[in-house]
Amino acid sequence: MQPFDTARLHFRPFTDADAAGMLALDSDPAVRRYLGGMGGPLPTDLVQSLAVIRFIQAQYAANGIGRWAALLRETGEFMGWAGLKLVPGPINGQQDFFDLAYRFRPQFWRQGYGYEAARAWRDHAFETLGLARLCAYADVENTGSRRILEKAGLRQHNEFQEGGTRCIWYEATNFNLL
Repeated sequence: MQPFDTARLHFRPFTDADAAGMLALDSDPAVRRYLGGMGGPLPTDLVQSLAVIRFIQAQYAANGIGRWAALLRETGEFMGWAGLKLVPGPINGQQDFFDLAYRFRPQFWRQGYGYEAARAWRDHAFETLGLARLCAYADVENTGSRRILEKAGLRQHNEFQEGGTRCIWYEATNFNLL
C-alpha cells in the first residue's frame, strides 16, 4: 500500500490525523445530499470520525485495500477520500466486488478532481492490482458523480435500490486480462 500521486492529488492510507478532515467532510450537508441510506450515521465528533478511520484501517489489514485520504498535492490539504473497497455484498445482487468511490469537500467540486481520482483508482485497480472488474454505484439524481464514473470508463448497467436510495450500477472490465 504505497502512496501515489496524480498531477494534482496525493493518495495515502488514512491516519488518525485525518479525523478532523473526515468530520468536516462527513458532517457537511452538501456532501451528504446524495448519500441517503448509503452514508451511514451523521458524525458529530472526532471520536466518531476516528471510529470510521479505524474501520477503514481494518479493511486495509483484512483486504489489503480500502478508501484512502485524498490530499491536494500542492499544499497537503485534506480534500476527502477516494479508492477501492472490497464489498462482500450483497448489493444489486453482487457479492465480493471491488467498489470504486470518492468523496470530496465541496470547495473541491467542479474542478476535475473527482474525475482525476476516479481515473487514477481505475488505473491502479487494473494496472497495479490486476483486478478483472471494477464496480461503482451512485444515486440516480447525482448527475455529477455519474458523469465522473462514465468519463472514467465505467459503463452504466442497471437501476436498483440501496438503503432506500435509487442507484445506478456501473462496471468496468480490465481488457488486459481477456
